[in-house]
Amino acid sequence: MRPPSRCLGELSFQEVSRSLHETSIVCLPLGAIEQHGPHLPLNTDIAVAQGLSERVIARWGDEFDMWLLPSVPLGLSREHDWAPGTLSLSISAFVVLIKEVAREIVRSLPSRNLLIMNGHGGNRGVLDNLLHELQSEFGLNCCVVHPFDLARSHTSIPEGDVHGGIAETSVMLVLAPHLVHQERLEPAVQLPDQKSMLALIFDRGVSFPWRSDDPRLARNGAIGDASAASDEFGQRIIDAVLMQMQPVLVRLLENQQTIRRPC
Repeated sequence: MRPPSRCLGELSFQEVSRSLHETSIVCLPLGAIEQHGPHLPLNTDIAVAQGLSERVIARWGDEFDMWLLPSVPLGLSREHDWAPGTLSLSISAFVVLIKEVAREIVRSLPSRNLLIMNGHGGNRGVLDNLLHELQSEFGLNCCVVHPFDLARSHTSIPEGDVHGGIAETSVMLVLAPHLVHQERLEPAVQLPDQKSMLALIFDRGVSFPWRSDDPRLARNGAIGDASAASDEFGQRIIDAVLMQMQPVLVRLLENQQTIRRPC
């Protein structure tokens, strides 16, 4: 008999009831379709979210009873909408989409633990607030993992590496090397202006609608220097994510004990 798959879409409906439980963790890869400079594909964020989700489940799935949901490939990408091929949902459509996915999880699955693997930084602000509604409206115990931030303290990802730079390119060299156009990589002649980057992207006191076609921040849509990217560095980032996931999963299951069910 074949071993049970940890990919929900590969189960029959009879296997769902036998295999998943209230304490199971379902993992939702969430990405975006947007420009990532001339060397990376539009689907970089979903390739990263999907690939990391698969590796997390391969490493921790049996111990924490994790299951892979179908990926959501679209997100909030207005900062890149100057570029052909970028597809962005509105905030209202994004919220409806995530809530409908949550509603269907609760309706069709016994699991009440949701981990969102977020491959696109632009999704973060809305997700941080949406988590409260997923819990209060649907009784879902959930968290969002932002993998590059999770790995940053255990790797040497530069602080100014924001989009299409060394981190994303290196991880893609591991997860989908056939999609990386290394022949298009050029050493960064001029890195983003640090003062502008601090003011427009990282200032916690003021928020601005920064864009990746702003010449103060980006060159050919990339914010960061991808010329030093390597599969070795990409593997170090992935290993750091896998190591950091264990306490995240423990905390998620601990939180399930305190969640209030909706009336």
